Amino acid sequence: MADAHLSPEEFRRQGHRIIDWIADYWDRLDDLPVRAQVAPGEVAGALPASAPELPEPFDALLHDLDEVVLPGITHWQHPRFFAYFPANSSPAAILADLISSGLGAQGMIWATSPALTEVEQVVLDWLGEALGLPEAFRSGGPGGGVIQDTASTATFTALLAALHRATGGSARADGVTPDLRVYASSQAHSSLTKAVIMSGLGEQALRVIPVDPRTQAMRVDILAATLEEDVAAGLRPVLVLAAAGTTSTGALDDVGTIGALARQYGAWLHVDAAWAGVAAVCPEHRQAPEGVAEYADSFVTNPHKWLLTTFDCSAFWVRDRAPLLGALSLLPEYLRNPASESGAVADLRDWHPQLGRRFRALKLWAVLRSYGISGLQAHIRGGVALATRFADLVRADDRFELVTEPVLGLVVFRLRSGDEETLRLMESLNDSGVAYLSHTVVEGRTAIRLAVGSWRTRAEDVERTWQALSERAGSG
Repeated sequence: MADAHLSPEEFRRQGHRIIDWIADYWDRLDDLPVRAQVAPGEVAGALPASAPELPEPFDALLHDLDEVVLPGITHWQHPRFFAYFPANSSPAAILADLISSGLGAQGMIWATSPALTEVEQVVLDWLGEALGLPEAFRSGGPGGGVIQDTASTATFTALLAALHRATGGSARADGVTPDLRVYASSQAHSSLTKAVIMSGLGEQALRVIPVDPRTQAMRVDILAATLEEDVAAGLRPVLVLAAAGTTSTGALDDVGTIGALARQYGAWLHVDAAWAGVAAVCPEHRQAPEGVAEYADSFVTNPHKWLLTTFDCSAFWVRDRAPLLGALSLLPEYLRNPASESGAVADLRDWHPQLGRRFRALKLWAVLRSYGISGLQAHIRGGVALATRFADLVRADDRFELVTEPVLGLVVFRLRSGDEETLRLMESLNDSGVAYLSHTVVEGRTAIRLAVGSWRTRAEDVERTWQALSERAGSG
């Protein structure tokens, strides 16, 4: 059988075609329906039941990319993708991700790719400085940063470190005990619940704190009372999560006050700023890091949400890396090497649950260098301005109302006529392909979320989306 590998010449030719395909995709993206227009099983039904026995030409794959895959894609890079939160990208990040794939480096320990580790440390130091994070979070201090795949993994990692610190290491050796407790608001991300389950604590260990109906932020008075009651009952607080930009409404918990309570009771403070945290590149949008400098034991934000970096890239920092390494560090014989045993290097496999890791830092490095801090600030400020414009349109129309005050690039609104009408309006818009929005429920009322953040979104996209909503809303 002929060699199935692409020759260097054929790889170059097909590589050029793929870059052209991506550029052409961006050119036509505005005219494509935002949400995939396929029925369940339709994509799978268009694929053969078995893999090909003989090699196929690469052209066949490109053909099916257009005919089978693209119709089943919801276009997250579309300028009118306003659902959930953005999963951002940019040309610079995509090219750097291609380099990472070409290198195929495995950075489980420093020795397996020194540049992978050290570039990542430096780039996270750069980003931490740009966000105004404390010096303790830098690689030269007691803490440091690492790129996780998602904020969900970062939260699980933070919980493991918190358990190690709270139990003096016994959780690692003997498992968890039933007296340990974790605290977060009812609006915290569901990944915390999953982390509690995976850690072995069980859902019963999670204390869900109510939120202020107006702001949707955690009720710190109820947190204080719950902590006091638990300690009096012989329970041990392990971790408190402060949400800085909740998924539902973008609510910002009072990190400083929550942090002071966590410290008072010896609990680890983890700040989940997955979406909102990157906005801190702009000094005027540093609501999320307020309180972090003094109290946070760990902090996470996702450049892949709103900072032009291709998924997956979740930046996670700790104030003190000792509990983290204590919880996760293992050195089997097959990974032993002089550099690791010298203590002079960081082995990033000890900073998260997984062993293997790819060169994610390249794309963040490319973004920071290609845009500069000023370019990133312009991107964030542009998104906030567009969201503000949309909120103004909602306020000016008596058929609509804001459910909560806008936060950064997120607007939460609804039809005054009711829940069913609000959902019907959103689905009508989504079905049309003009734009894609998602919904939530706030204090029992259905609402629509519009989250601005794409690198391609312009004022005309916001205006077109509002026009389509307004036309479908009718007389209200």
